[in-house]
Amino acid sequence: MLKCSASLWSADLSNLGAEIRRVEPFAERFHLDVADGHYVPSLLFFPDLVKALRQQTSKPFEVHLMTTDPVAWVEPFVAAGADGVIFCFDSLRDPAAAIEQVKALGKFVGISLLVTEPVSRLDPYWGSIDQVTIVGTPMGTKGTSMDASIPSKISAARAAIEQSGVAVEIQVDGGIRRNTVPLIQQAGADWIVPGSLIFGEDPAAVRQWLSTL
Repeated sequence: MLKCSASLWSADLSNLGAEIRRVEPFAERFHLDVADGHYVPSLLFFPDLVKALRQQTSKPFEVHLMTTDPVAWVEPFVAAGADGVIFCFDSLRDPAAAIEQVKALGKFVGISLLVTEPVSRLDPYWGSIDQVTIVGTPMGTKGTSMDASIPSKISAARAAIEQSGVAVEIQVDGGIRRNTVPLIQQAGADWIVPGSLIFGEDPAAVRQWLSTL
């Protein structure tokens, strides 16, 4: 069954503690988008907020750094309670150094790819990352349909991982809907990042539905 990293961007932002507790039994971890208003035209989660939310659950937190200087934010977010860090590949000057920084702090590390970025960008890094996050919509957008190219991109990532002989997991973020999840699963993904799917519906019912796919 697909594992869920529930996206807090789609939660009731006025009542995040209660939202975390409501969804917690039905998700393996929580996904927190971090946006600086420059890399993407949004302003989202910051370290002090992550620190406050950390007290609400023992489930892992992953932060997705959609920022122009992501390396500068690694230590503040890890100190605030992040268990993993996802970098946007095109925001990194030195991907290997950024990956090593997160690993040195004992956290898991992922790289996300834009819709337009091929899986082959990660060929030098399969042996050093824990997951690839395939972004299915324009970065930093919400409520957008998943691009039709994503299932084949997931399949390409699965083939590259198997050929490399590494234990990298595939996560899909963006456009997670009832009509797209079966395609994502069939293509070989391990994780989805549900937003409105899990926060806008009954999370128990959503989890039960996932178990039937």
